[in-house]
Amino acid sequence: MTDSSRRRALLEARYGQQATPENIIWNEQIETLLAHRSVRAFTDEPLPEGALETVVAAAQSASTSSNLHQWSLVAVSDPGTKAELARLTHGAKFAGFDFVAQAPTVLLWVADMSRSHEISVEQGGDPVVTDYVDSFLMSSVDAALAAQNGLVAAEAIGLGGVYLGSLRNHAKELADLIGLPVYAYVVFGMAIGTPDPHRPSAVHPRPAQDVVLHRERYRTRPTKEWIEDYEIAFKDFRTEYGLRDKTWSHSVVMGTGLEYMDGRENLRRTLEERGYLLR
Repeated sequence: MTDSSRRRALLEARYGQQATPENIIWNEQIETLLAHRSVRAFTDEPLPEGALETVVAAAQSASTSSNLHQWSLVAVSDPGTKAELARLTHGAKFAGFDFVAQAPTVLLWVADMSRSHEISVEQGGDPVVTDYVDSFLMSSVDAALAAQNGLVAAEAIGLGGVYLGSLRNHAKELADLIGLPVYAYVVFGMAIGTPDPHRPSAVHPRPAQDVVLHRERYRTRPTKEWIEDYEIAFKDFRTEYGLRDKTWSHSVVMGTGLEYMDGRENLRRTLEERGYLLR
């Protein structure tokens, strides 16, 4: 396959039959990013030697607010602990992800203000900022930036992974399971490993760029102007891979209803118990 045809295929996979940008500045790194897919089926191989350290080095190369490094990573490979993590992805209303127990490693990305709080107290400071919503948000964003860098690095060395936001269904149990200190919580997990070639995943289509890209000012755009084209791409994808028939709009309705929380509605209480006052 030529570079041109490979890149055209990447754009078609990402946008379906919607309009695609014609002026992408291509290189190997951009191709890796556009080829991203969530991987939920892994071989039984452990992570290659040096893979975890590579992921962490990439994660530590992400931007970090005020150079405070308010995130941590807990890497779990023990079968018993992974089984517990798989159980914690289950909620009262929705099934969880049993593949978590089969993944070679599960990474738990932690928004971690515990170090900053401890250093400030030791140095005679008054770490009152840790009580405010902005600090909670700042550490959560730091963890997310680090995690995305880490996943890109994992994909660059032939691994794959998927984010596990459902671990917040049982945030308190999870914190106790891995012994988190106060001022720390798991933002999300990430199962990573070598993708199983016999159970390949696919690139999910995204809305056309003019849905999410605003120039100079945000413009409110009627849903009817764009959603039909994305629904077609969404339906074509699900049909091609034998997934049950549903619309993206239905996913949005489900994902914005209280039932979707499935335990995460208790997150604020758990955070307050862990020291976050969220003022």
